[in-house]
Parts: sequence; C-alpha cells; structure tokens
Amino acid sequence: MAVRLYTVEEFEQFAEMPENADRLFEFIGGEIVEVSSNPFSSAVASTISFFIKLFIRQSQIQGHVTGEAGGYRVSGERYAPDVAYLSKAVQPELVQKGYNPNPPELAVEVISPTDHPRKLQVKIANYLAAGTLLWVVYPQERIVEVYRPGKPVEVLDERGSLSGDDVLPGFTLAVKDIFQE
Repeated sequence: MAVRLYTVEEFEQFAEMPENADRLFEFIGGEIVEVSSNPFSSAVASTISFFIKLFIRQSQIQGHVTGEAGGYRVSGERYAPDVAYLSKAVQPELVQKGYNPNPPELAVEVISPTDHPRKLQVKIANYLAAGTLLWVVYPQERIVEVYRPGKPVEVLDERGSLSGDDVLPGFTLAVKDIFQE
C-alpha cells in the first residue's frame, strides 16, 4: 500500500485547519503523523524537563525549555520533541503560533510503543543534520541513546550520565534519575 507523501506547505495547511486546532502533528519524511498521547512517556519527559529547567535557572542561563507541544522546524520537516532546549542567544523569543523556525539545540525524544522505527531514524538523521544534540530515551529498557553531530552514538544505561555538552555546559543528569518511580 503506497503512502501519500505531502509537501511541507500541504502539511502546514493541514495542521492549521480549525478541526486540527487541538491536535499535534509532525511532518516526517513527507508523511503527516499525529502525535498520540502517552502519559507514561510524558511523565519521563517531564522529569527530564524539570532537571534541565532547574539547571538553567540555577546557572542563570538564558534559554527556552519546551515540552511535547512545542513544535520545531528541523531540516525542512516539523517535529514536536518531548523536551527541547533553545538558547536565547540563538532565538530571543519563541514563536506564539506554528512551528518554531529554528531547530532546538537539544532535543529529547521519549520512545513510546506507538513510535515507528523508520520514522525515528529519519528524525535522528534530520536532527543531526541540523546540528542538534539528541537524547533518545527508551523507558522500557531504561537506556538513553545520545546522538551528537559527527560522532558515533553513545548508549547509556542507568549507570551512565547525560551531559549538556556545548549546548548546556556543566549540565549532567544521571540516567537512573530519569526513571525513578
């Protein structure tokens, strides 16, 4: 069965339709994908968001932290990472409507059972092409894959620790702290 592919303009028209006002979509590899609700994955993302937000406040870093409803333009596509960070140096204010024109400097994708592996691979490639530091979190396996542009993937289990690298210098988060009940 052939999948209909859309242009980014068709996607944006579709996403702006009044009947889609309360729904969230991503544009991945020419396909329109509705982001489904998943309270468990959302709770994991909220924990990560909390630690990032706390760090930037305590460090007095000027930046934006968004959740799963914050959409970004990434390498010509439209994504809604579960958590994202963008410095105010890159973009002083976030957009009030639509998808943010700049990709996040850090994106976190928390994998849920409805995520399609092929679409995830497309997203990973596009995040890296945009220069984004990416953490792909697998809650069931309790691991995090760290993708850095131009570097091999790093897989961390609960003994490891995430780093903010050049995006959030000094930020660290023990992987075990993400999955605490």
